[in-house]
Amino acid sequence: MSELTLKERLRIAALSVDRSKRSAIAGMLSSPFLRWSFGPAAADQLLLVPQDLRTADPSFWNEIEHGQFGLAGSIAFLHGCSPFDIDPPNDCWVRELHGFGWLRDLAAAGDDEAREAMQRLAAEWALRRCGDDSIAAEPAVAARRLISWVSHANMLLEGADQQTYRTITQSLGRQLVHLSAAWGDAPEGYPRLIALIALTLADLSIAGHDRQLKGVEVSLAAELAGQILPDGGHISRNPSVLVEIMLDLLPLSQCFTARARTTPAPVSDALRRIMPMLRLLRLGDGLLARFNGMSVPSAAGLATVLAYDDSSISKLTEARDSGYVRLEREKSVVLVDSGCPPPLAIAGEAQAGCLSFEMSVGTQLLFVNGGMPGAAAADWRPTARATASHNTLCLAETSSSKLVRHRRLEGLVGSPPIQLPARVQWSMDYGGGAISMAANHDGYLRRFGLVHSRRLSLAFDGTRLEGWDRLAASRGELRLRRDLPFAIHFHLHPEVKCRLLMEPDEAKLMLADGQSWRFKAGGAGLTVEESAYFADSSGPRRAMQIVLRGVTFGETEVSWTVARAD
Repeated sequence: MSELTLKERLRIAALSVDRSKRSAIAGMLSSPFLRWSFGPAAADQLLLVPQDLRTADPSFWNEIEHGQFGLAGSIAFLHGCSPFDIDPPNDCWVRELHGFGWLRDLAAAGDDEAREAMQRLAAEWALRRCGDDSIAAEPAVAARRLISWVSHANMLLEGADQQTYRTITQSLGRQLVHLSAAWGDAPEGYPRLIALIALTLADLSIAGHDRQLKGVEVSLAAELAGQILPDGGHISRNPSVLVEIMLDLLPLSQCFTARARTTPAPVSDALRRIMPMLRLLRLGDGLLARFNGMSVPSAAGLATVLAYDDSSISKLTEARDSGYVRLEREKSVVLVDSGCPPPLAIAGEAQAGCLSFEMSVGTQLLFVNGGMPGAAAADWRPTARATASHNTLCLAETSSSKLVRHRRLEGLVGSPPIQLPARVQWSMDYGGGAISMAANHDGYLRRFGLVHSRRLSLAFDGTRLEGWDRLAASRGELRLRRDLPFAIHFHLHPEVKCRLLMEPDEAKLMLADGQSWRFKAGGAGLTVEESAYFADSSGPRRAMQIVLRGVTFGETEVSWTVARAD
């Protein structure tokens, strides 16, 4: 890994100073002398119970009855013990446990024993002071727990004995006070946003917190302004984050209405802007494309959000701020990543897929990126983030983005962030009924002196996609000291079958619904190789990929076509 530049070191130092300052402020606000300013330390009266829009799994109660506690893609066996006593499978499981999102699953069971288990586990958590655990005290975890407890307060408190009732309400009040002091210490991005959403939701729901609400609204408005881009995308460029934000903001908006208060304009604006962006990022199967941290698709969550869609809002085909392009003709959809990585502080899950694309035909997925594996397959994440796991060109077996290795920075972000390309340029052409885009990025410019350019053109009837990939100097001509290998990857969905044809550099693609497509290339050798699809609920799956391989001496162009064959 190359040494950090002066600019990178200054940026890391600034992030470190900002986090230290926020931690110091959070510690000061948590002192007994200032905690009183955040309202009553007990939630004696609830004014409303917010709606939980996330889909519940009633079978979770059956798992618990059989001694299993499955969270974050991992299963823990209780063996008659409390889930707070066992050795956890991993930290992601612990975060899910202390976040209490599983309360919705127990509530959906519709069983008195399940309700009693909710009350028992919540009271147990409170009596054990589990909130003092380092992971449980993380602002994002505390926020999710606060939302879960408030949203299911009727089940937690209904029919509870006096001691359990008091234990839960006192803990709820303490959690609200703790998060009110600690939210500023949350990492940048969604963790800080969810902390402010939780505070706003709780201040609206719990009596005696109207005075605190105004200040929290101001902070929430500022965070929304910084995180939701003008085109509706999230600053992290992760499509799944938009779904999570919508599932959080929609109940919050309902709470303002229930309290006869006007929903703050920043909340309404965010809801209005995000919806068209979600439509832009959907493929023909109805789910979101696998870009920049997108993991296992949540069909139920997306369906819930889209139920609130106002079709009168105009559609997007270009998202300049977020860096995404949609090419759509008839039944074919092509989505392209045409943006730079997000800011360093929230680039820990971003992927090096600049100018990669995904394609669907009708409801069938044809070309897909690898996506991000779930928590249970975290060892695959470095591979999934690499350029070679995306449908784009990879030069000299290196990614177009650079991992920034720095111990302090990784501690702040959670994993090594990426940077580069520094500049991505693109333009659109709608002539002749077809829809085309031309783009280039400088991710390889500093290391190899070359710019990758790509042009994609989708025919008017959606039955033909033409592509051109070019490597060349940014100006004039360049002759490299040695030839560099390149590979252009086309990862197929696991349900797509592929075989080479007798004709040179041609392959046949067979979709699950019987469609047949033909892939043809010129300027590079075509091979069919094994691939891996990471964004599956069952874990990484075997798949196939078409790879165009060659070498460049400083200027190379490869053309390829995928067209309907039946």
